[in-house]
Amino acid sequence: MFLTRFQINPARRGARKVLSSPQAMHAAVRAAFAAPEDYEREGTRTLWRLDAPTPATVHLYLLSPGKPDLTHLVEQAGWPTTETWVTRDYDSLLSSLDAGQDWAFRLTANPSHNGRKTADAKETQRFGYLREQEQVAWLANRVARHGFTLITQRDGLPNLRLHHRQTQTFKRGMAQVTLTTVTYDGILQISDANAFRQALTRGIGHAKAYGCGLITLARAG
Repeated sequence: MFLTRFQINPARRGARKVLSSPQAMHAAVRAAFAAPEDYEREGTRTLWRLDAPTPATVHLYLLSPGKPDLTHLVEQAGWPTTETWVTRDYDSLLSSLDAGQDWAFRLTANPSHNGRKTADAKETQRFGYLREQEQVAWLANRVARHGFTLITQRDGLPNLRLHHRQTQTFKRGMAQVTLTTVTYDGILQISDANAFRQALTRGIGHAKAYGCGLITLARAG
């Protein structure tokens, strides 16, 4: 597995296009892999996320089975003469993970549930959780199956900060997609290293094609 960071130049027209539509960014990410097995392999898939540490700085993070080639994104939405992208081996981090370790993490996810729009509706559909309390509960209810726990604060609440809570609407072909997303920053402790490695390489929750599900880690300290 490989973790890649690419800095987007938000002043460029091509950047505005991919930043305004998760479908457009998904297509750009998919085009970064000439070989299908570099994009998706058994038990792993490509995950991506946009981070904006400042209003003028936007990073695209990619976790993928093979190394991506982001030349097309550099030409359309980057700095062709000064910046490209950085790709690092991720397997060494995966192999170093063990139960009991604490990590700071970031996750952008699609907290949602299936239901019926009306009581007599025949088909179920997915609805996003909009309230912060529901979004915290959505993650808290999933961490055990993914091999980690959320570290609690002195007040007993999870050590979590939610931000970039938003609902996006964009085109996918002739259809219109509505997507609720939220970014979680927090501290976790690994309880099952194998399950946690699967969560890192497979992602958490729905809408993984649209920038959700990727967990990135930093040393907790």
